[in-house]
Amino acid sequence: MRKIQMLAVVAFAVMANVAMAQTNAIKINILSPVARTFNIAYEKAISESGSLQLGFYYTGAKAGDTKISGFGITPEYRMYLSQTPAPNGFYVAPFLRYSSLTLTSTIDGQKSEGTLSNFGGGVLVGRQWVFKEKVTFDLFIGPRYQSGSVKVKSGSDNFETGFFNGFGVRGGITLGIWYCILKS
Repeated sequence: MRKIQMLAVVAFAVMANVAMAQTNAIKINILSPVARTFNIAYEKAISESGSLQLGFYYTGAKAGDTKISGFGITPEYRMYLSQTPAPNGFYVAPFLRYSSLTLTSTIDGQKSEGTLSNFGGGVLVGRQWVFKEKVTFDLFIGPRYQSGSVKVKSGSDNFETGFFNGFGVRGGITLGIWYCILKS
């Protein structure tokens, strides 16, 4: 887990030091609470037609008899297809995702615990608006695939991991704050 945290810190540091005046957004996915998840993302425009985004989520959800808690990291590159400069307009965004989750289940009085680590990726299509150079509104959706395995710590190995393995859909609606960091 410390390696993943260090990876996130390094990725943020690299994105923060691109040699030009910076434009940045910090965004929250407003659909995440429906899935008992907190999702935050940092986006940096790196050219007129591209940006990098690094997302982080934490979940404390429940799926059937299984309680799921843990985090995930999602880096993506956004290629803006509109005439307006990034990060405003239509985009296509390939992404990767790593998740580390703890699973706890109690069935017929027997408690089982395990961990699920998975890795995957996909591609999004979306549209982001920047209002008054301060507020972002982003809609996105696309296919994703992820695969992983459960390591059982105790109890049985009958964990329901369907949503976290295989093909699925990633989508969201984010609201954010857009700001500029001037290079000193």
